[in-house]
Amino acid sequence: MALDMSKMRAKLDKLNNKGNGESSIFWRPDEGDQVIRIMCPEDGDPFKDYHFHYNLGNNRGFLCPKKNFGDDCPVCDLASKLWREGKATNDDELKKQAKSLFSRQRFASPVLVRGEEDKGVLVWSYGKRAYETLISYVLNPEYSDITDVDKGTDITLTYTLPKTPGAYPQTTLTPRRRTSPLCDDAVGDGDRCNELLESIPDFENLYERKSPSQVQAMLDEYLSDDVDAESGSTESQKYGSSVDAAFARLTSGDKTYPSTDSPF
Repeated sequence: MALDMSKMRAKLDKLNNKGNGESSIFWRPDEGDQVIRIMCPEDGDPFKDYHFHYNLGNNRGFLCPKKNFGDDCPVCDLASKLWREGKATNDDELKKQAKSLFSRQRFASPVLVRGEEDKGVLVWSYGKRAYETLISYVLNPEYSDITDVDKGTDITLTYTLPKTPGAYPQTTLTPRRRTSPLCDDAVGDGDRCNELLESIPDFENLYERKSPSQVQAMLDEYLSDDVDAESGSTESQKYGSSVDAAFARLTSGDKTYPSTDSPF
């Protein structure tokens, strides 16, 4: 049977967050300039903040139960133990591993990408520096409500990829000099504009919420990748939990935790 190329392309699109389904609502800027319009949901807050954990095996990133919901978080517990031990022993490697597991703050906004209005309202995820820039524009009386449907402000987003290994991409945000309506000729008539406003994603359910027990299971799986079954069983009996086992293993010299580059 011949290879179905359409299915292969669909798989590639899914990996690149371009396929049909939930992931298609997330937008990443391309290198260079693009123009976006921040849209405001019904609750009046277009700048949502989250805390994610990264670097836990093959998990792309997940919400921290503690920072987002006030629940217990096994990953936070492990990271804190590693950090305290690293500080107490002046062990830079332990502190590095702790930092890789600490939660990181990310922000998200609903946006309309100019020139791609046919894709509807998308979700743009970004870091603290871009967030501070956007808030400064909102509080600047020269711009005021940049999300206003009739007299808001489009923003030119310039995305620059790093030229040195390990560096992060740079995002520059520049407001347009003139205000403009959200729904210009490229968007369509009033019905299409209302449709876009009503289609702003529900940010309360945008990311999956994992319980402490689910996070513990993810942590157990991650730790089991580094320890064989016999060793893991011995450590579990001795220390009582995978967190303590990992802590003991790292402080005894087996420092095998990976670290990765910038989060998405």
